Amino acid sequence: MALPPHVSTGPSAAPARQPVYALVGNPNCGKSTLFNALTGLKQKVGNYPGVTVEKKIGTTYSQHGQPITVIDLPGTYSLAARSPDEAVTRDVLLGRRADTAQPDRILCIVDATNLERNLYLVHQILDLGRPVILVVNMMDLAAQAGLTLRLARLEHELGLPVIACEAVHGRGLIELKLAMSRPDLPLSRHAWDVPAAIAPAVAELQASLTSNDRKSPLIARAEALLLLTDQDALRVAGSTPLCPRTVEILESWKKRWAAEGTDWAGTLVASRYEAIGHLATAVIQTSGTAGPTTSDRIDAVVTHQLWGWLVLGGVMTLLFLSIFTLAETPMNWIDDQAAALSTWVKHAMADGDLRDLITAGVIGGVGGVVKFLPQILILYFFIGLLENTGYMARAAFIMDRLMSRVGLNGKSFIPLLSSYACAIPGIMATRTIEEPKDRLVTILVAPLMSCSARLPVYLLMIAALVPGDRVPLATKVVIMILMYALGTFGAFGFAWLFKRTLLRGAPPLMIMELPPYRLPRLRDVALHMIERAWIFLRRAGTVILGISIVLWFLSAYPKAPAGVTDQQQLAQSFAGRAGHALEPIIKPLGFDWQIGIGLISSFAAREVFVSTMGVVFNAEAKDDDTTPLRQAMLNAKWPDGRSLFTPLTCFSLMIYYVFAMQCMSTIAVVKRETNGWEWPVFQTFYMTGTAWILSFIVFQAGRALGF
Repeated sequence: MALPPHVSTGPSAAPARQPVYALVGNPNCGKSTLFNALTGLKQKVGNYPGVTVEKKIGTTYSQHGQPITVIDLPGTYSLAARSPDEAVTRDVLLGRRADTAQPDRILCIVDATNLERNLYLVHQILDLGRPVILVVNMMDLAAQAGLTLRLARLEHELGLPVIACEAVHGRGLIELKLAMSRPDLPLSRHAWDVPAAIAPAVAELQASLTSNDRKSPLIARAEALLLLTDQDALRVAGSTPLCPRTVEILESWKKRWAAEGTDWAGTLVASRYEAIGHLATAVIQTSGTAGPTTSDRIDAVVTHQLWGWLVLGGVMTLLFLSIFTLAETPMNWIDDQAAALSTWVKHAMADGDLRDLITAGVIGGVGGVVKFLPQILILYFFIGLLENTGYMARAAFIMDRLMSRVGLNGKSFIPLLSSYACAIPGIMATRTIEEPKDRLVTILVAPLMSCSARLPVYLLMIAALVPGDRVPLATKVVIMILMYALGTFGAFGFAWLFKRTLLRGAPPLMIMELPPYRLPRLRDVALHMIERAWIFLRRAGTVILGISIVLWFLSAYPKAPAGVTDQQQLAQSFAGRAGHALEPIIKPLGFDWQIGIGLISSFAAREVFVSTMGVVFNAEAKDDDTTPLRQAMLNAKWPDGRSLFTPLTCFSLMIYYVFAMQCMSTIAVVKRETNGWEWPVFQTFYMTGTAWILSFIVFQAGRALGF
């Protein structure tokens, strides 16, 4: 049965409202690069309600200066969703999500070097009967691979605008914006044959979707075809449910085909690929002289069984060295500015609670965390480079053999690597993992990877652990690598345990596309850094500021009688009482009630521990002298006169922060991702329990050995 061609009856009227384009495409086709090139800094980033899938909306402008909204949808190979992010793309395009209006038009971007494979998604999108602009990206790489694409023929066959583009170089953007500015985008002349055995079911489902679900005829036909290939189409968070009659028709046909032995999904997919094959034959010409590409030659080294590991180890070493060496100067500058500001406030204001609040609570609390911004920026810069160059996928490929030993595959490596920056985007990245058990295991162990919020704690403890005024660089790097290694091996160990107990299952095979190597687009990396830096600073100016002020109040009240020391005032304050209540539990780890205050407050965000110690030990600038927090901590004593922050205590505390779940935001994301409290509660208890046990073993064994 041939689908009738979609013929435009003439120029469509210009949209009454600001036009909305959905940007869709396969993973690694350059979609994010094109989105950034079109919208620049005019972007808003959030999450779709109900799922932790990133929602990016940006604004570009037509040739007449009129604003155009662009929604960057998650990358997908097909509208038959296999994971939550692919389900979001499908549901937005079909108008199923109440929180996102159905786009007026669609920008479909394809990889010129893999045009035939990319056309499968295009084929499905054209069924929707909406105006489409096809962007053929990476034309330069196609030429290098010996491919000639007859884009004029492709435009004629599909009956829609086809734009040649090299998004990474900014080529084709003017032509694309001109096409986006057209008020008369035609509908495609796309047509293909639905197999005769499936056609009656498509017609019946289309009729039901039109009458009962109030879909337009074209959308109803597209959704009917999709329901027959999408195994999870009926149960997706955030989707508008189908009416019972449509579900009944679908299940009835499936039972009938199952009894007849008909592979309905395979039949439809094969029919689509047959139509795509005819189109690709007419459009793609191969020179036949192309040899190994540049990517192939690089992969011979970076994915080698030996050299690949050495390259990966070198990249990680360079990352840690950069964090310590390049960030030192800007960190010292931020520290000096905070001290100077605190000194100025002390000279400008009379002594009293308000001045103490500003110097100790606000400047001391926020400044003690903001100083680590340069190191966090460097971390995100390296992750951005790895993603932009295409090396991230190679790292996952190299790690696949190791990951399989713990019951996972290389796809779990990318979320775990992202968790080095922050567990939240790492957990969000698990949405690309198709197998639910593997996805859940990755979610449960992702927070064990040492995130950037732990960096301030590690650095403070390293400074207090090593004697002398200056910590040698080699010592910093060795201890930091040890902490990261502990978290990494802990994650692998628990993944192995969970895959053999709670979430038993065989390790899945990994099928992953290795994108071609590209020179990094520094603008994209910079946008990513700015976005993450703003999130960090916003948290410093809101969550951390609020906690610092509350903590200052809890440390300053109720007021002790006049003449008591600062330590006595803190001990009888609200914060001191909470710390004393916790002390019996944490004393076997080498921690006292003051550290207990830090553990309680840092549950909101790990880096708050640093600002808490600044408030607890009153380590802000005094007159023209800046008292370093490190020195204040080294001066801290137990009641019997023993030093509190001994090297053993500092090491025990770092181990605690490696394993403990000290992040409410992560717990909230896990709750949303797993649709309940069962797994986040389990995760909190197993991680914090492990942290307590390991810190106890380290501290008690160290004491027994005389450390």
